[in-house]
Amino acid sequence: MLDIQFIRDNPVVVAEKSKQKGYEVDIAELLRLDSDRRSKLTQLEELRAKRNQLTADMKGQKPTPEQVAMGKQLKQDIAGRETELKGVDERYDELLRAVPNMPLDDVPVGVTEDENVVSKTVGEPRKFDFTPKNHWEILEPRDMLDKERAAKIAGSRFGYLKGNLVRMQLAIEQYVMQTLGDEAVIAKLVQENDLHIVARPFTPVLPPAMLRTEPYKASARLNAEEVTYRAGLPEDDLWLQASAEHTLCTMYWNEILPEDMFPIRYIGFLTSFRREAGTYGKDTEGMLRWHQFDKLEMEVFSTPETGLDEHKLLIAIQEYLVQQLGLPYHVLQKCTADIGKPNARGIDIECWFPGQHKYRETHTADYMTDYQARDLKTRIRRANGTVELVHTNDATAFATNRIMAAIVENNQQADGSVGVPRVLQPYMAGIDKL
Repeated sequence: MLDIQFIRDNPVVVAEKSKQKGYEVDIAELLRLDSDRRSKLTQLEELRAKRNQLTADMKGQKPTPEQVAMGKQLKQDIAGRETELKGVDERYDELLRAVPNMPLDDVPVGVTEDENVVSKTVGEPRKFDFTPKNHWEILEPRDMLDKERAAKIAGSRFGYLKGNLVRMQLAIEQYVMQTLGDEAVIAKLVQENDLHIVARPFTPVLPPAMLRTEPYKASARLNAEEVTYRAGLPEDDLWLQASAEHTLCTMYWNEILPEDMFPIRYIGFLTSFRREAGTYGKDTEGMLRWHQFDKLEMEVFSTPETGLDEHKLLIAIQEYLVQQLGLPYHVLQKCTADIGKPNARGIDIECWFPGQHKYRETHTADYMTDYQARDLKTRIRRANGTVELVHTNDATAFATNRIMAAIVENNQQADGSVGVPRVLQPYMAGIDKL
């Protein structure tokens, strides 16, 4: 959530920047409810104070009829004020949660994703002496991808991965864990990008695949209609996460952590689930947009003063990983309409897919400032004893299906085989070709 004091102080700015992100929010009504809420809270506290004083006055003696009558009246008044406050609180909370995070000043203003800005292009697309194929046209004939049988037993947007393609995925997982756990690699990227943060490596995590409604809602990532599957029956109160950061960012829900723990850097691996509602007709071929997919996700908890540099580190890591695979890519700075509700800044990396003859999204990096932490109540206790909200970042290391599709298309050979990137070969017992 956004800080209500910031909204009180900057109502015009909040309304304008919310609109830039595509959110029409009634700031005037929110502030009216905020004022009404504070007034009712004050009245309720005064009534409770009178009741407490009355209780103290009656302690150890028989109450007078007047005191009994006053006690009954106070009880009724308090119950009435609590009912009124509950109604105001519900509407206030609804409107406050509807306000998105404010974009940073360098975020381009745009009304659609078409206004995202390419900030960098790295690598030249390979020139083929044959017509390059799409990844599924390569994998299906070689019996490494089987969507037809998966559809038979699970429906559309599922698939069986088989043989050396599975070995490649396991190699990617090992490669990422090894790389992000290497302090020398992190130190190199910190230095090259002139970042003022420590070179602490990432800790591997296998997080839960499900979470309860309350923390999921607090994370600002629960999107029940478009994205998220409910796990089991409604009374189970569990959702299948749509990305590993959903159960990583909520890890320290309602906790205060000592300053010397920061930065906390995790690399999580998880099978994730998305409904993909509204995307039917898009990417029905291949393995780019499945309901079930495996993903390596980076999550960082930091102090406020280092949050932006942590965001830049995650982007540098993403570029490093893609470069090590030898894939051409470009970097997109996402515009206000595309960065998402909780994000203050968002960056995408899109890799070149020669079979489709275009760049496709393979990575995203999201900087939430303290927006996510405010509702999660994830805080830092400074060495001097003060307490404040942490800043959170998340970023894709690899969504394995997507990056393997990019590897297959960029490394395809005329005979239908696929070269294995050199950095993955040690994790595949030296296999250099699919």
